[in-house]
Amino acid sequence: MNPTRFTAACIQMRSGRDILKNRDAAVALVRQAADQGAHFAQTPEMTSLVCRDRDELFSKVGPEAQDPVLAALRDVARERGIVVHIGSIAVKEGDKVANRAFLIDASGEVVASYDKIHLYDVDLPNGESWRESATYTGGASALAVETPWGYLGMTICYDVRFAALYKALAENGASFLSAPAAFTKQTGEAHWHVLHRARAIETGSFMISAAQGGLHEDGRETYGHSLIVDPWGRILAEGGTEPGAFLAEIDTALVAEVRGRIPTLKNARPFKVEVVPAIETDRAAIA
Repeated sequence: MNPTRFTAACIQMRSGRDILKNRDAAVALVRQAADQGAHFAQTPEMTSLVCRDRDELFSKVGPEAQDPVLAALRDVARERGIVVHIGSIAVKEGDKVANRAFLIDASGEVVASYDKIHLYDVDLPNGESWRESATYTGGASALAVETPWGYLGMTICYDVRFAALYKALAENGASFLSAPAAFTKQTGEAHWHVLHRARAIETGSFMISAAQGGLHEDGRETYGHSLIVDPWGRILAEGGTEPGAFLAEIDTALVAEVRGRIPTLKNARPFKVEVVPAIETDRAAIA
């Protein structure tokens, strides 16, 4: 395995309400990516189940040790000798669910897991309302995990709007950042590309983010457009809205080159913010 170059694949899906069907779709696409030369394959947020109904969600998910998607993707990683990053699956955690990502090495071992920190509690202009905190429990720790090619910063979806998280991951050694997602169509059309290019440029890192795309069984519509972006902000691979595997060659030397060219991480300085109150004026005198 070349320590400076590898091929990454974003596995774009349209997960539904049947965990086993979603499992089989993910496995087939990871195998397809491996057949096309991928050394690293990432699936999207909520690979295992896209379901807005809380009761149905809780009836279908279980603890991590019993999850069929995690088990199957561990098997396919071992079978094909490929590193698999599960963008996330739903895992039962007491009276709530964790939105949890996993990194699986080429021997099929889970080497790291990450729980989504920022929960999507928003009201959108088109009437969509989301309250992830009612169902999900948020994580508390950022995670940079070593891969054969360098450190990967693991995040999920809404995390991508919080630039300080990615700066911290890059400052702690991450060369590759990721935000596998189930972005809504509305917000994706407005912000998906610019957020990914910004996070890549700000940190001099690759961004690798697999996405859910299209109209799902539960009625939601996700944006798709899985992305691989290089440290200069160039898009190397992009999906549309249909499921598939989207591959790009990653040259890890580009991280050091870009960070040397524009050393924003090195040049960052601590600062404080001073708030200056409004100046009192005599309105009558001004008039």
